[in-house]
Amino acid sequence: MSLQFDEQLSRLQKPNRSEMTDEEYKVFDDNVTMMMDNWGFINNLFKVLPLNASEYIGFLNFKDSLYNPEKTFLSAADKEMIGLVVSSTNGCTYCLTTHGDNLRGFTGDPAWVDKITYNYRAAEMTEKQRALCDYAYFVTAYPREIGPEQIEGLRKAGFNDHEILEAAFVAGFFNYTNRWVSAISPEPNEGHYFHNREKK
Repeated sequence: MSLQFDEQLSRLQKPNRSEMTDEEYKVFDDNVTMMMDNWGFINNLFKVLPLNASEYIGFLNFKDSLYNPEKTFLSAADKEMIGLVVSSTNGCTYCLTTHGDNLRGFTGDPAWVDKITYNYRAAEMTEKQRALCDYAYFVTAYPREIGPEQIEGLRKAGFNDHEILEAAFVAGFFNYTNRWVSAISPEPNEGHYFHNREKK
């Protein structure tokens, strides 16, 4: 399947294939098969952000550096959980729909994921999960008040410094994406609302 840019899906103009190099377009097009295999549809951001192709590839490379299981420390589920807490605190609808879908896929527990989306304090969690969520909420809601207590809270829950740094990167990453995603207001894929809704 070839990636097309024929829909108006955000507040920005549609990408123009003629403004991309063949190498840039191939990066985007190669991901189409993965998305179709995993979701059955193409994430709408993939049809919006190629407007600035080289910047988007830089974003994808940074995201990969946080999610590569061979080179990272926290589980993908933990990172998606952090992302949901940050996105819920920021009220980023698009990120909540896509990453809620991802976390449902990792956990097989849609009700638990919905509780995190609404208010993570209502969800049953392990001590380590609670510490990650408390950290993600605090650094999102009170950035001017971040202090040593946030690091010590994670250490007390059993995280080492490699994991803590990664948690900081991931919380910062989602705050970063929430802000520009909310600004350009992409249309959430309807499929994300329904995907991975069966409890495993």
